[in-house]
Amino acid sequence: MIVLCLMNLHIILALLIAAVAAGIAAGISVPATMGILIGGMGGNSEMALSYLLLGAFAVAINKTGLASIACMKIASVVKGRKMMLIAILTIIACLSQTLIPIHIAFIPILIPPLLHLFNSLRSDRRQAACALAFGLKAPYITLPVGFGLIFQGIIAQEMTRNGIEMTKEAVPSFTWILGLSMVVGLLISVFISYNKPRDYEDRRVIGVGETEGLKFTTAHAITFAAIIVAFAAQLWSSSLPVGALAALVVMIVAKALKWRDVDSALAGGLEIMGLIAFVMLIAAGYGAVLRETKAVTNLVSAVVGVIGGNAFLGAFLMLAVGLLVTMGIGTSFGTIPVIAAIYCPLAIELGFSAGATVCLIAAAAALGDAGSPASDTTLGPTAGLNADGQHSHIWDTCVPTFIHFNIPIFIGGIIGAMILY
Repeated sequence: MIVLCLMNLHIILALLIAAVAAGIAAGISVPATMGILIGGMGGNSEMALSYLLLGAFAVAINKTGLASIACMKIASVVKGRKMMLIAILTIIACLSQTLIPIHIAFIPILIPPLLHLFNSLRSDRRQAACALAFGLKAPYITLPVGFGLIFQGIIAQEMTRNGIEMTKEAVPSFTWILGLSMVVGLLISVFISYNKPRDYEDRRVIGVGETEGLKFTTAHAITFAAIIVAFAAQLWSSSLPVGALAALVVMIVAKALKWRDVDSALAGGLEIMGLIAFVMLIAAGYGAVLRETKAVTNLVSAVVGVIGGNAFLGAFLMLAVGLLVTMGIGTSFGTIPVIAAIYCPLAIELGFSAGATVCLIAAAAALGDAGSPASDTTLGPTAGLNADGQHSHIWDTCVPTFIHFNIPIFIGGIIGAMILY
């Protein structure tokens, strides 16, 4: 799977081919292997539904024009202060994972109209890429709200499946050190690495003129109310799909989202979030195939023999493997079922506590998400910052975010595992 991902084969095909290979290697027929994979896909069904509904919610918000008004307000607040702009982008990115769980959908809406402001401030867009990547990752790693409910829920669910009891409510108490590590990386990127002026050409950005002349309307007020309903329903039910569905119902009933636009909102949600939803489903099935082969025990024994009971070396190798896997897959969420099937038995053999195992799995899954060319953490910022063709996806987004977030998370993961051991 890792090799196919590194060869840029689509992750869905890589997972399917790897699952079949695992089944054949274990003496399971191809039809039986596919049956196991399909049966195991249900393990991430709630998460996949969450993504689809949240994508539809994001499209509905866009249709009301609320995002365009927000863009104009940002420009008026900044008033020539570069760090104010970076701070606002960081806050908005954090909100997109928590209070207003629309993920990367806000970036192509808000960022392109702000590019002329970036140019006038001579702001290095790599600084903004790091700020956006921080906001897209740190909240779901550390906060049990929004996408954090999904990420932490998958960790708890997969650990329990693989022999280590864990609740999603307990996960944040073990992952805070990873968030702190990312804060260090953010500060270095913003205030040291990319704080020097950088000049860009003032090129025309399609869609910027569409933000002019907009006024706050009743539809926008209803959309605000729907956002609050989504947050409240999510907290009440501990279910992200319930929150997103409640918000959509409010918008439809109050006519902020017109009846004729419901189909297009759902289709847009599928377009935005459909791929990652399917990756998560298939990754859960892939994890089921790995468990069914019964080869995990032998693998653990072999690795333990190499490590020799050295917990530090074990933690280092686990994180290194997690970095490679997530760099190839491009999604930390879809990585968890894959690595948990191997990491949990290994952690038990090495004597890691449940808390240390949470820290290792969370870090291993998050590693590589920043820096991966196939990750939404990098694709999202590039989609906005390259709207005028002056921002390189690899060199201006992937490389900076890899350096400033993967290295701190790697170090933080080892420290956390040793502290909680």
